[in-house]
Amino acid sequence: MATWLIKTEPDAYSYDDLIRDKREPWDGVTNPAAQKHMRAIKKGDEVLVYHTGKERRVAGLGKVVRGAYPDPDKPALLKSGEPKFVLFDISPVKVAGDGCTLAAVKADSRFDDYALVREARLSVMPVPAKFDKILRKMAGL
Repeated sequence: MATWLIKTEPDAYSYDDLIRDKREPWDGVTNPAAQKHMRAIKKGDEVLVYHTGKERRVAGLGKVVRGAYPDPDKPALLKSGEPKFVLFDISPVKVAGDGCTLAAVKADSRFDDYALVREARLSVMPVPAKFDKILRKMAGL
């Protein structure tokens, strides 16, 4: 089981919206690097849902209930024949506390080489095991 960090603008779709909806396809991601990560997401993986914008914090934990599948609204293919755009479905697991902010992560030198710090525009990224426990503890998860 892998853990991923997925970013969302809470004004567009928040963790509270996910709680209300109970299950949601994660769509709207077009960045090639983020899509590459999305193709690797499997049912049973977990996601740290990160609010961008003014909040800049982990808002909650989600569970992947359907692994990567082709985006029906964007049927393009890669040269390899794989879908260029994929989605995955998530459900909420637990609301996070307020401790796992971007400022707190940046202030902790253990995260200096993590994509959340280095690649600010990347909206879907793996959470390496060495960071997973730390981020969950900071977030109260």
